[in-house]
Amino acid sequence: MTAPVLETERLILRPPQRADFEPWVQFHADEDVMRFIGGVQGPELTWRSVCAMTGAWVIEGFSMFSIIEKETGNWVGRLGPWRPNGWPGTEIGWGLARSAWGKGYATEGASAAMTYAVEQLGWTEIIHTILPENEASIRVAERLGSRYLRQAPTPPPFEGMLWDVYGQTADEWRARDQT
Repeated sequence: MTAPVLETERLILRPPQRADFEPWVQFHADEDVMRFIGGVQGPELTWRSVCAMTGAWVIEGFSMFSIIEKETGNWVGRLGPWRPNGWPGTEIGWGLARSAWGKGYATEGASAAMTYAVEQLGWTEIIHTILPENEASIRVAERLGSRYLRQAPTPPPFEGMLWDVYGQTADEWRARDQT
């Protein structure tokens, strides 16, 4: 299987590689970064997470990309299509290292990933699962043209919380893309 590499003005989105493990460990160790995406994880859980996302490329034909900052070559997060078993829909999600916050990378990368999901994967709906108190991610979703759709319970291993589900149809994304 040949996985795609997407490029934006400032980012390279590519499948995870072994070299991404150490920056991913740092990402998972940062309390502020992980506050809304499952909490701090040590290297052992990070390894499983990276392998799950990498394995999804083989099993599903898609998964989150590693985000590489073109200017520096640094790994600055993970972003892209995601739909594990029990997920409430076809999601474009994001999580960025603190060094990448406030630069518009989430919107820039998610926009490229949404076009990929609609045009290459044939998705008819794109969602973003966001905890209600995650105001920064809500702003990203809204900048992408997504709107609040519904609430969904978090699946294992995150049970016990409710996500706000933002999203839009593929037709809405295509219409926005033409403006």
